[in-house]
Amino acid sequence: MPRLIFVFLSFTFSLSLILTSAFRWQCPAEDAQVVAEIFAALNWTYTGTDCCHLFNRIQCNPNTSSVTGFTLSRDQFNGPIPTAIAKFANLQSLIIHKMPNLHGGIPPSFASLTKLTYLRISGTNVSGPIPTWLNRLINLESLDLSFNQLSGSIPPTLSDLRKLTSLHLDRNMLTGPLPESFGQFRAANLQIFLSHNSLSGAIPKSLAQADLASIDLDRNQLVGDPSPLFNNRSKSLNSIVLSRNLFDFDLTDVVFPPGLWILDFSHNMIYGRIPAEIVALPNLQQFNVSYNRLCGEIPQ
Repeated sequence: MPRLIFVFLSFTFSLSLILTSAFRWQCPAEDAQVVAEIFAALNWTYTGTDCCHLFNRIQCNPNTSSVTGFTLSRDQFNGPIPTAIAKFANLQSLIIHKMPNLHGGIPPSFASLTKLTYLRISGTNVSGPIPTWLNRLINLESLDLSFNQLSGSIPPTLSDLRKLTSLHLDRNMLTGPLPESFGQFRAANLQIFLSHNSLSGAIPKSLAQADLASIDLDRNQLVGDPSPLFNNRSKSLNSIVLSRNLFDFDLTDVVFPPGLWILDFSHNMIYGRIPAEIVALPNLQQFNVSYNRLCGEIPQ
């Protein structure tokens, strides 16, 4: 009899767990409605009521079943970004990737997604300026708007994002200078990727105050002396890519950050000599200063 009672209790407990799990993974009605609106905007068919089973597009909180992650990728839909996405109340991750026929601007309603920590809109035909309201997404840790058709200047307000550690604005049509406010980024090990745009002007001196891990400014129209990067206070700075710009400075007495792995100054107008101290960098793996105006001997 004791064994029978134990088996019965075990079965009851297991059944309770299954029912509880099933209930928790049942998509809330309000989120299911949002998914239905998004699918309708995309001309997709959605007949269910439990959106949490759409594992390739949706991630749900295991305790509340609310939608915390949403992904649109690799589809030929021709139209704007569905504005209904902004109705997710607890969204933390939003990925819109490799949808080349997606066009229009980034919806202003996305300013309400204040719980986002990860925002990626890349590989689309989305155009217009980078929204100034992005600074309202105060929990953002990663912002990726690369491989789009975005134009205009970079909003100085991006530096209001105190938790941001990764910024990808590369391969757009951005113009104007790097904001002076970029020196106000406060997160550690910040990565900035701005390559393949039409940015101009000098690198702001304030950038020496940011705790950088890597920066890529390849293929822009930047000028002057980028020494603020060499004087960066961060000991974690490991990659500086400044190739294919219009930088014009003397390399002879430059002191490089000790943790560098990658240094690419190629295709500029740099003059002087290669500092002998370059050979003392213990982690240097890639060093490219080709297509410049350097002279003198190559350090042994």
